[in-house]
Amino acid sequence: MPEFLKRLFRVSPLTLTFLIIVIGIAAYLSHLSFLDLVELKTVDLRFKFRGERPVGPEVVIAAIDEQSLKEQGKWIWPRAKLARMITNLSNAGASVVALDIGFLEPDPNNTASAVAAAEALVKGSGAVAPAVEAGLARLKAAGDNDQILADAIRGSKAKVVLGYFFQMDRRELGRLNKSEIDAQVENARSSRFQQIHETKEGRKFTGLRTAVMPTANIRKIAETTDYSGYFNMVPDKDGTVRWMPLVIRCEGFFHAPLALMAVRAFRHDELSLDVEDYGVSKLMAGKEAVPVNESGHLLINYRGGKGSFPYISVTDIIENRVPKERLAGKIVLVGATAVGIFDLRVTPFSEIYPGLEIHANVVDNILHKDFLWRPNWATLFDLLALVILAGLVGFFVPRWSFFPGALLTLGLFGFYLLLCQFLFSREGLLLNLLYPSSAILMTYVAMTAYKYVTEEAQKRFIRGAFSTYLSPSVVSEIIKNPEKLALGGEEREITAFFSDVQGFTSISERLSAHDLVALLNEFLTEMSNVILEEKGTVDKYEGDAIIAFFGAPNDLPDHAARACVACVKMQKRLKELRRKLKAEGRPELHMRIGLNTGRAVVGNMGSAMRMDYTMMGDTVNTAARLEGVNKVYGTYVMISESTYRDASHVIAVRELDKVMVVGKGEPVAVYEVLGLPGEVAPAQTEANRHYAKGLAAYRARKWDEASAHFKDALAALPEDGASLTMFQRCETYKNSPPPPNWNGAHVMKSK
Repeated sequence: MPEFLKRLFRVSPLTLTFLIIVIGIAAYLSHLSFLDLVELKTVDLRFKFRGERPVGPEVVIAAIDEQSLKEQGKWIWPRAKLARMITNLSNAGASVVALDIGFLEPDPNNTASAVAAAEALVKGSGAVAPAVEAGLARLKAAGDNDQILADAIRGSKAKVVLGYFFQMDRRELGRLNKSEIDAQVENARSSRFQQIHETKEGRKFTGLRTAVMPTANIRKIAETTDYSGYFNMVPDKDGTVRWMPLVIRCEGFFHAPLALMAVRAFRHDELSLDVEDYGVSKLMAGKEAVPVNESGHLLINYRGGKGSFPYISVTDIIENRVPKERLAGKIVLVGATAVGIFDLRVTPFSEIYPGLEIHANVVDNILHKDFLWRPNWATLFDLLALVILAGLVGFFVPRWSFFPGALLTLGLFGFYLLLCQFLFSREGLLLNLLYPSSAILMTYVAMTAYKYVTEEAQKRFIRGAFSTYLSPSVVSEIIKNPEKLALGGEEREITAFFSDVQGFTSISERLSAHDLVALLNEFLTEMSNVILEEKGTVDKYEGDAIIAFFGAPNDLPDHAARACVACVKMQKRLKELRRKLKAEGRPELHMRIGLNTGRAVVGNMGSAMRMDYTMMGDTVNTAARLEGVNKVYGTYVMISESTYRDASHVIAVRELDKVMVVGKGEPVAVYEVLGLPGEVAPAQTEANRHYAKGLAAYRARKWDEASAHFKDALAALPEDGASLTMFQRCETYKNSPPPPNWNGAHVMKSK
């Protein structure tokens, strides 16, 4: 692994989590364009999961569709046709007619100029009959489509909202003089906000969308109504229209869009705008606030895909084929939807969407106060969600195993997604989904990588450190639960094991250093293998001595039984080894073992730089003493009463005596392990029977009777060292009996 990665993962999970949180907060506050665009994509998905919503009854779309082109001719029509449409809408009782159409130049279909030229020719040739002059006047009036449209707008009982657009890039306009700009600004005056509250600092705010100049309707038409609005839309970088700019500043004036002006005309409202140093602080349509961001943009709460609003073909309106009840009291948005002439847009619901219907969505949002909004506390919520969710993952995942950690991460991730979707669908509340959810995933990945790197290193260390001392199953247990190796260890019940080679000093004196090492290594290897087979832990080697324990670091409920079985197996394997050594002419080895079961502290003792996985406590000391007590009784495997109690079902034993070992204030009952059940020779069984009777008489201070029983035991098994020891002790006590308060225990004078 590269060194920089090793350094990275030397830090703690807390540090990594803190680093991820800081990076997340910094990215959130920096408004990185790419990530903000991804967040907008999540808004699109929220729309799709939410589904379509019903629209209000107020808005109707009058579409210049394929049927209209077929009946009325190709676009662009003479404006007299649109005048007839406005007149018919007015007569049908429409409340507002908003035109997503600009009358930016005189109608090219006008014939008034040609009639005027003919009139001049006629008058120049002499007197003109009154009838001819009247006819020419009628022709001239009939040919002025702009005037016809202007008269229709003025005469309409429905309020007419004209549409135009702003030029946003000066480079596209070439040279402009001030008078041209002023004329266009004047023609767009009916789209201005009625009330402006702009602080001194607000005038310096540059975040508002600013136009070079409007391309407004011609003066003859622009002056016919008090209502007009721009139809500019601003797609995001991916081309999707999600926002509608409700304010555009031009030449110091603030202008409203077509949709907002349609609402104003419908409700007889005034529009007001407050601009502070940070941007738009409030936008009001009458008494109703419209939630816009500081740049004056409204996030459009789309009702659904194309066709969410009722459509009526413009040709049917022109030909007066629409029932009045479908138009009475309505806001009628007029615009092109026919293929090739309509304003094609991309929205969260569709990649082919008429721009006209986007205006309809904005009108519906405002009329029904059904907005997508971010309250003032949303930023704080986003940041708290990022910190808390990433913090939970960073705290628990390093401490839990894979599946609980993964479930927690998926649970938090899913919970936050569902929360954001629920608040979006039910309340129109827009919370940031990307940053908190990304922080969850990034923290999980970092914690998983951290665990992988650190645990793999830990596992390699554990395998290397313990593979020569522990069985594979014990090593696996430590790897699963490395906390068992914490410096200082833990108190638990174990069976301590001590062994020593009988007469090893004299053996070492007879061998060269090379031969001694070879003999010792062979012996220790054979004996250690048996300990490892029974899942014991080799603590250390001290020359020919083996120190081990059973029941740690792995949980081993039957540690006493396993320790006893290991002793039996070791003595059997040593017997085989003696035959081999004898055949090779090398010294034969005999081993004495002491076992004791009880509470002890087991773990890493030492310092953080150097530690030893070992055991400590009175249980350990007693086991060490019992190994030495074997010398007194001529035995090779001696166990305490606590070990016998836990292992009696798997071994054959005989009680030897009670002893007072050095350092103990209470006598310890000791037993000799003779082998596994069914493996004890008949002679040994006979000797055991006499030994038990002799021990009972011995404890009753019946020295002669005890001596006789021990003598019978020696007759059955002449090499029985314990019977010989007890016989000699009885003979001694005949002449020098123990004190009256003697408790039957033999007091050891040395370790």
